[in-house]
Amino acid sequence: LLQDKEELEQVVQERTLEIQDQKTEIERSRDEIAKYAKDITDSIKYAKRIQKAIFPNWRDVREILPEVMVFYQSKDLVSGDFYLAEKVGNKTVFAAVDCTGHGVPGGFMSIVANNLLQQAIRQLGLTNPAEILDYANRGITNTLHQTYEESSVKDGMDVAMCCWDQERSVVEYAGAYNPLYLFRDGNLKQIKADRFPVGTFIGEKARKFTNHVIEVKSGDVLYIFSDGFADQFGGPKGKKFMQSRFRDLLRDIHTKSLDEQYDILSKTFAKWKGNLDQIDDVCVLGVRIS
Repeated sequence: LLQDKEELEQVVQERTLEIQDQKTEIERSRDEIAKYAKDITDSIKYAKRIQKAIFPNWRDVREILPEVMVFYQSKDLVSGDFYLAEKVGNKTVFAAVDCTGHGVPGGFMSIVANNLLQQAIRQLGLTNPAEILDYANRGITNTLHQTYEESSVKDGMDVAMCCWDQERSVVEYAGAYNPLYLFRDGNLKQIKADRFPVGTFIGEKARKFTNHVIEVKSGDVLYIFSDGFADQFGGPKGKKFMQSRFRDLLRDIHTKSLDEQYDILSKTFAKWKGNLDQIDDVCVLGVRIS
């Protein structure tokens, strides 16, 4: 009996030491994972600072477009969506851009896309939206060296781009998947986008974007946007917000002040999303013609 007891105590002691070793190893692994996670998070935060330095904030945009509303909410620390506004002579070019992916991959694509659009506008002086998108289309292909065989996803961007010529009271528009909404006297005019993205594979014939010319008048309200708002899941049944509901929301708010519009969009999105995760970046620009 004494021998059995000693053997049992020996087994318990060995198991205790084994469990302590396992606990030590788990704690060491946990500390390593925590360190890696912190390093990754710090890197992404730094990437966010870079992205924030490159892209304009809404105050910068408001200096160029005094009557503008920007609702922008990234899914992650860095975003694949961005917006821009540039003054070129008596014209103002502005756009809402949705790059492939979100988070870090979308953030990388947004830097490439923004660089190409800025080259077209600032260096080449292009103001025709279709020509700007054609330039970016070629640039993405050449920059990323995309081939059909190597890519499971075509990297590029969906975009709605406008150029407002205030002297002629004309807005030119070109789009890749994302349309332009124009509200006038309570009525909606939708200008449809081309049904292909900015970004082609090497060897694939590059299609030309369509340039639309729209006469505008004081009081008109224009909206350009990514698909993040309409695609968000939520509501009582956990379904998508949907483009039709988004369109009706803009119809309801377009006569309100731009600050009120922002508040309504922000509260509506938050309420619809509820406790669900945000699934994509969101970018909405509203511009009132004065």
